[in-house]
Amino acid sequence: MQIVLANPRGFCAGVDRAIEIVDQALDAFGAPVYVRHEVVHNRTVVEGLRDKGAVFIEDLTDVPTEANLIFSAHGVSKKVQQQAVERNLTVFDATCPLVTKVHIQVAKHAKEDREVILIGHAGHPEVEGTMGQYEKCTEHGNIYLVETPEDVKTLSVNNPTNLAYVTQTTLSMTDTRIMVDTLKKYFPLIQEQKQDDICYATQNRQDAVHDLAKTSDIILVVGSPNSSNSNRLREIAEQLGKPAYLIDTYKNMRQDWFTNVDVIGVTAGASAPEVLVQEVIKQLQVWGGEMVTEHQGIEEMVVFSLPKNLKKHLETLK
Repeated sequence: MQIVLANPRGFCAGVDRAIEIVDQALDAFGAPVYVRHEVVHNRTVVEGLRDKGAVFIEDLTDVPTEANLIFSAHGVSKKVQQQAVERNLTVFDATCPLVTKVHIQVAKHAKEDREVILIGHAGHPEVEGTMGQYEKCTEHGNIYLVETPEDVKTLSVNNPTNLAYVTQTTLSMTDTRIMVDTLKKYFPLIQEQKQDDICYATQNRQDAVHDLAKTSDIILVVGSPNSSNSNRLREIAEQLGKPAYLIDTYKNMRQDWFTNVDVIGVTAGASAPEVLVQEVIKQLQVWGGEMVTEHQGIEEMVVFSLPKNLKKHLETLK
C-alpha cells in the first residue's frame, strides 16, 4: 500500500496562536489558567494543555474573580466578554483573527441597522460567538442562522432590502456556494461577505483533499469528532466518491478498512497536531504501508501575533 499525505494539512495559524497563548500564559502565571471552552477542537491538544494546568470551563461563574482567562479560538459573544469584565478577569483573547474579522462585520451591520444572515451550524461555539456580536439598534434589527437551503426558503426577515450575510469560517466551500446562491435567489438585494473574511486555511485544506481524492482509494482525516473543519474534509472526500474516516488517533483505525486498497490518502484538520499524523503512518506501515509521498501544495506563510496585553506582560518578565 502507498501512503500519500495531503499538503497543507494540520495546524493553521489561528490554532498555532491559540495553543501558544495558553502555553505562554501558563509559563507566565503558573497553573491554573482558565480557558473558556476547548481552546481548539482536538482531544489530544486539550488533554495536553490540561496536564500542564489549563482548566477548561463553559460558564464564567466557574472562574474565580480576578483570575486569568483565555477565550478559545472560536470566539465568544459580547455577553461573555461583558461577564469577564464584571468578574474582573484578566482576559487573553485567543479568538482566531479571521473569526474576529467576521465579528467586526456583524457588529458594523448591526450598528447600521442592517439585518444579518449567518450561514453556519447550530450549536457550534463559533456560531454562538458570532450571533452574539449583533446588538439591535431598533426593533427591526436581527441576526438569523441558516444551515440548509430549506432554511433559506422558509426564512422571513424584517427588511429584505437592507440585509447582509456572513459565514462560519470552517464550512465546506462547495456547500457555502450553494447556500450563497440560494440566499441571492430569495434575497436578491443581499450584501455579500467580504472575500478576505473567508478562512484561507479552510480553503487550502479542502483543495488539498480534492487533489488527494484523485489518486487515493481511501482517505483518512485526522481530527476530533467535534472539529467542524475536520468533518468537512471527510464530507468532501465522500462527496468525491471516496471512502473516508475521521479518526482522533491511530487507535481509531481498523485494519479491515484497507483490504484491497492500493493508495491511502491522509490529511489532518486544522486543529490536529502533526504528531498524530505520524502515528497514523507508523500504524499503516505495520499493516503493510510502504512508500510514503507528500503532495505539493500551497505553502502557508500566515502568522498571527499574540494578544498585545500578553506580549506586554511577557516583556516585563524578561
